[in-house]
Order: sequence, then C-alpha cells, then structure tokens
Amino acid sequence: MRVGKASDTGVEQVGSMREGKLDQKHLLFGEDGSPNNYDLNMGLTGGGGWRTPRHRHNFDQIRYVIQGTLPYTENDVLKEGWVGYFPESIHYGPQERAEGLRTMVLQCGGASGAGYLSVAQREATNAELAKTGEFKKGMYHYTDGNGVPQTVDGSLAIFEHAMGGKLEFATPRYTDVIAMDPDAYDWLPQGEAGVSEKWLGNFTERDLRIGFVRLEPGAVYQAGQFPSIEILFQTKGKVTAGGEEYGPETGYEFLANEGPVPVEAIEPTEFLRMVLHTF
Repeated sequence: MRVGKASDTGVEQVGSMREGKLDQKHLLFGEDGSPNNYDLNMGLTGGGGWRTPRHRHNFDQIRYVIQGTLPYTENDVLKEGWVGYFPESIHYGPQERAEGLRTMVLQCGGASGAGYLSVAQREATNAELAKTGEFKKGMYHYTDGNGVPQTVDGSLAIFEHAMGGKLEFATPRYTDVIAMDPDAYDWLPQGEAGVSEKWLGNFTERDLRIGFVRLEPGAVYQAGQFPSIEILFQTKGKVTAGGEEYGPETGYEFLANEGPVPVEAIEPTEFLRMVLHTF
C-alpha cells in the first residue's frame, strides 16, 4: 500500500501549455514505462479561470468534481459530485473552467497499452519546446525547417517531441465522454459487515472499473484484491490503515493482488474507487 495525503502535498502550477491558472496537488504516481502508469492529482482553478481548446489524448482520464461545475464541451458539464470517464482517443472541449473549481483527476494508460507520459517528462519537454516556439491558448506555435509558421495542439506537440515520433491514436472505443451521477445509483452490500458499494461502470475489454465504497464505523474494507492496480480517493470520514489514521482527500494505491489489506473506518467513510485496466 502507498498513501498520498493532500495535506502533506505541495501545490504545483500547471505549465504554460494551456491558458489560465490551474494549481495541482499530485497525490500518487505510477511507474514510468508501464501501460498502467498513472497520476492521481487534485486541481484548483485559479483567478482568471482555465481554458483549453477541443483536443484528445492517448490516455484515459477519470474526473471527480469536488466543488463547482466542470465543463467538458461548450454545452456539457459535470456537476458537483459527478464522475466523468474520458476515454483515450475521444475529443472533448473546449473548456472554460471557472475560478474555484476543485476536482480530483486520475490520468492513466488506456486499454490500447500506449501508457501515460508522466508529469515530469511532460514538463521537461514543455521547457525544451518553449525555447523554439510559444505556447498560447493551448496551442504550440513554431516555425518549421522551411521557415513556414505552424500551429499544433500543445499536448500533441509535447508528446511527439518527448517520444520522438508521430502520435498515433487507438481506434476510439466510445464516441463521447461518459458522465455519471453517483446519486442515481443504489448502495449494495459488499459482503463484509458495514461495507457497501456502488459500481458506476466497467469499461473496455480490460475491465477499467469506477465506483464508490462506503464504510460504517468499525467496518473493515479488505483492499487490494483485484487483478490490477486499485486506487482509492477518500471523499469523507476517517480510517486506520497500516497503523496510521487518514482523513478526506487522501489517495491510496494497492498493487494487483496485493491484498487483502484491511482499511478500518473510525467514522462513516466513503471512497471513490478506481481499478485500472488489466494487462
């Protein structure tokens, strides 16, 4: 088990690739080079908002709205408390995020196995590209070898420079972002006394799973019993795990078949639960 607490994590401002201000706290990272590499983080939109053009990625994203409303197109939003699955290769945006929006985001390798380029790798590449061009309003502007001005999506420019080749997108498995209202789902008994769960969905042939776990005081959730990495994000309550006490806005990583690892509730507790693709 690995744990990352927001209260112990410093704030980093997202680089200049996009327009606006977005502060992040990175709770947990995966393993570079793994198809299940990931970044679990919390974001806070700063003064002036945060804007992105319509774009897509070659990795998956799961977004949970802690406070505010998250737009993912000009007309569609995730409401407070909602969860969105942004599959690899799916276009979304443009986004106009309002100041004060707080979200949890899990970015991770998609079902294609293309993996996920880590934050450290992207920021280093961002700095390199800034020497030969300019990031403006989410786009990268530069002059090619023939002296012709060029404009490409900032994320695409960073990936192709870092990987040394053209970015290939997997055939989309879905046609749009999948927006989910957890309040529309029922809690069901999980098997252990005082433990309930609600699965919002299972996705792709590699069984990415998204849901919630709820614990009554004194109940024990036996974590880490999936054939892939299990990530928990604590939304409320207090628990003990590994001899330590943890509260809201804590992230937990359990490797494939690491468990059972007992997580015991001190008070009523809930987690957003995500199980990454099985490779």
